[in-house]
Amino acid sequence: MIHNLRADTVSIRGHDDDEIEAYLAVPTDLATHGSIVVIHHLPGYDETTKEITRRFAAHGYAALMPNLYHREAPGADPDDAAALVRNNGGVPDERLVGDVAGAMKHLKALATSNGKVASIGYCSGGRQSFLSGCRLPLEGVIDCYGAFVVGTPPEIFPIRVTPVIDEIAGISGEVLGLFGAEDKFPSPEQNDELAEALRVAQKTFTFRTYENAGHAFFASNRPSYRVEAANEGWQEIFAFLKRTVG
Repeated sequence: MIHNLRADTVSIRGHDDDEIEAYLAVPTDLATHGSIVVIHHLPGYDETTKEITRRFAAHGYAALMPNLYHREAPGADPDDAAALVRNNGGVPDERLVGDVAGAMKHLKALATSNGKVASIGYCSGGRQSFLSGCRLPLEGVIDCYGAFVVGTPPEIFPIRVTPVIDEIAGISGEVLGLFGAEDKFPSPEQNDELAEALRVAQKTFTFRTYENAGHAFFASNRPSYRVEAANEGWQEIFAFLKRTVG
């Protein structure tokens, strides 16, 4: 069923109680619903990720995407903001977690919220979603091809990130990982390493790896888009949300 929805640009309180811009989409024909924090990819707070945010609302979940680059470039074009943040080394992990915590608080305060929140992220956002799940009480954590949850980035990598695998003990919710078999960051070998660490830590998780797909296979506006993998991935995502926050 596709739901009626409302989408707005709002202000939320993020890390250190900073006021930051966010994009909120909410189903308007449900008495209660689960929620999801959408963590945008490295290219930023853009039209494509806002469309994804609305898609969650159309499927019955309140979705909130904080603008992780708002402090550096309020009101800027997404490409310009992303370039500035890359030049600064990316979004610090502590700040990212604080912004996701603020988004969770905002979603739980909605009158129609059932109190359950998941997170999802793509590319750099996949790592950030996993990191958030390690440090915050999320019911569900979705990692879409997040690089450097496992492994160290090459010296030429444009942002400063470190592996998250050592923080797995903090995960309290279920994890869903969606990956491309042709991806190098993360590689299938790194995903296997992460799966083994989750098993050892006795965490509940599901990983899916799609053949003939590489990095960013969900990105419908890029050459990397793979329609079959993306469609199957969306089915996995909505089944996961139904059992974790629905």
